[in-house]
Amino acid sequence: MNKDVIYIEPEDDITDIITKIENAKQKIVALVPPKKAGVLKSIVNIKLIAKAGVNAEKAVVLVTTDPAIMKLAAATKLPVTKNLQSAPAIPEADDIEQIESIAETETIVGEDGSDEPEAIAEAEEVESLEAEAKPAAKADEAKVDETKAEEPKADKDASKKDDASDKEKEKTDAKAKRKKRDNGEPVDGVTAWIQKHKILVICGGVGIIILTLVLIWANVIAPAVTVNVAIRTTTANFSENVSFVEKLADEKASEGKFYIEEKKQENKAEVEFEATGKKNVGEKASGEVVAYTYFREESTLPINADTVFTNGGKSYTSTNGVTLSWNGEDLTACDNNGSPTIITSGCLVSARVPVVAEDSGSEYNLAASNSGWSTVADIGVYTDSAISGGTDETITVVLQSDIDAAKEKLKTSNESQNKEKLFESISEDNFIIASSFKQTVGDAVSTPAVGEQVKDGEKAKLTVVTTDSVYIIDKTKMEEFIKEKAKLADNYKIYEMNDPFIENFTKTDDGYIGKLKTSYVSGPEIAAKDVVEVVKGKGLGTGRDDLTKAYSGISKVTTEVSFPWVTSFPNDEEKITVNIEVEDSGNNKEEK
Repeated sequence: MNKDVIYIEPEDDITDIITKIENAKQKIVALVPPKKAGVLKSIVNIKLIAKAGVNAEKAVVLVTTDPAIMKLAAATKLPVTKNLQSAPAIPEADDIEQIESIAETETIVGEDGSDEPEAIAEAEEVESLEAEAKPAAKADEAKVDETKAEEPKADKDASKKDDASDKEKEKTDAKAKRKKRDNGEPVDGVTAWIQKHKILVICGGVGIIILTLVLIWANVIAPAVTVNVAIRTTTANFSENVSFVEKLADEKASEGKFYIEEKKQENKAEVEFEATGKKNVGEKASGEVVAYTYFREESTLPINADTVFTNGGKSYTSTNGVTLSWNGEDLTACDNNGSPTIITSGCLVSARVPVVAEDSGSEYNLAASNSGWSTVADIGVYTDSAISGGTDETITVVLQSDIDAAKEKLKTSNESQNKEKLFESISEDNFIIASSFKQTVGDAVSTPAVGEQVKDGEKAKLTVVTTDSVYIIDKTKMEEFIKEKAKLADNYKIYEMNDPFIENFTKTDDGYIGKLKTSYVSGPEIAAKDVVEVVKGKGLGTGRDDLTKAYSGISKVTTEVSFPWVTSFPNDEEKITVNIEVEDSGNNKEEK
């Protein structure tokens, strides 16, 4: 079955390994670790590898004979194989112990250069056999080479004894070293000194590391320089007539004809106010009045409903209409029939008219009276019975004057706040013509309405929707117009506009006109990044001199270092801070 073989690099971390498993194309993934695979010596990492395989639906197999890795694989049930051709299996304890035994025999090397423990034993056995064989070999050589008889026998015997003594001494020293090593004792002077002064060695190592880090920090990380650049500038006043058009196509900014745009916002405002109106809501007085007139000939005089009769300044309204009429012949229809004055006064005709008081209140109650009533269209009025039933019950109501006062108060209190809110909503890329600000107050809605009652202890509320508006123009085009009119050099810029404004903003038949006024601070254009490019990597003095030579408009350059030992500008742009100070008659502006 096909499989993907992934060779783990020594620098790979667990994230790299998991990514390789997830990106594998085959269902079986064989992981081949290097000899020193520290990343696989962690049970957490082995579990993460196993989990990554499950999540990616891959069968992950470790190709290794490392006992430590096999133990971790056995704990996580991760299959292991000794090579790419063998069948994978979950390691058993016996297999791991056998591999550990082999590994110890093959790989453990003693401090004197010999293998341990079986290797040392084998070396001793070979050495012993060589020692026994050498005397016999020398005896045979003596028999064959008789020509060397001139060599003194005593010297040969002494030489043989010295060789044997040296061999014996070497064996004794080797055994002594092995014994010390087995007992955990040092086998040479340097090791002994290190073990005796272990704390001193550790402290010295830590001190060297700290010193190295301090040197790196002090000379690489910490150095930073702030360069302060002062630029000579001049201040000038500006005043030009300009015009404004409401169509973008008609704009000619270079000629002082700017496209004007209106910005609006609606604001809903509420205010509580005291109602001052009083209203009597008691019962209205009612009764009847007698309406009369004199006819000299046939005639008809109607009295309509809602006809108002007054007495002493108080009004009473008829609730039903009646008609006064005479045919000119029937004297029996006349109230003054038989009266001697009928010839001179005419026919008296009367009718009873029901009325009700205009307002509530006991003051509308009247006794029967023949006087005080006003005449309406030649109709006389009197009462022969009382008008009664009026009662008093006074409540507080909203008056129109209350609403007008609250509306004016609301406008006054919110105008500046709304103006500020509108101005803040406009982008800084636009210039606001402050003198064009206008606030339109919509219809006010009172709760309760005019004439309605306000309960005791409560206040009426007025709600008003206002529309605030102001005109704006493109700020960049305005500044370009000022620069062109001021005839600034190409490498000069306007650093500051001192409150530009439009004077006498007026609407005409052709649009709007006004006068643009301001004062501006101008000087050579120097950007912070340009300063950094000139000074980075140079000595402090050289950088300051080069910067002054590069820009004629610089009046002064000073530097501030992060530490006294810093004598040059860093090569890292992030470690150079630039403050550009624009000088002009005490008015300074800083840029970074």
